[in-house]
Amino acid sequence: MGEKKKTTIVLFSGDYDKSMAAYIIANGAAAYDHEVTIFHTFWGLNALRKDEQIDVKKGFMEKMFGKMMPRGAEKMGLSRMNFAGFGPKMIKDVMKKHNAMSLPQLIEMAQEQEVKLVACTMTMDLLGLQQEELLENIEYAGVAAYLADAEDGNVNLFI
Repeated sequence: MGEKKKTTIVLFSGDYDKSMAAYIIANGAAAYDHEVTIFHTFWGLNALRKDEQIDVKKGFMEKMFGKMMPRGAEKMGLSRMNFAGFGPKMIKDVMKKHNAMSLPQLIEMAQEQEVKLVACTMTMDLLGLQQEELLENIEYAGVAAYLADAEDGNVNLFI
């Protein structure tokens, strides 16, 4: 039997809908027995943030970034039709009616399917995010690690 196909996704966007798309693709690829990596960088890191505030020591700028960024996947806005936060409520109601999975559920499913969730350590340093603020059971690496995964990738996406 041949080697597993590889799918890599760079999740740069902090938008709920774009993050959902990344996780839907990742879960689909994992279901097709691909080895899948999602490399979360810049605003995509918000999908990995814990919902609750974690008490960690930070400088002034790091605290400001933390306050400006959404805490957790459920608080992310939409790329279009955000309407000051009303758009995400509308789309979540529509998703519920159609029994569609929420972003937190898709993230959980990805972890169950052993999708490799990676937080970009350089971006974490820039934004002042610490490991304690992110979900459990994820990996931490820089761009070189992503490139090593992507080099053998059959599918490489930037979202």
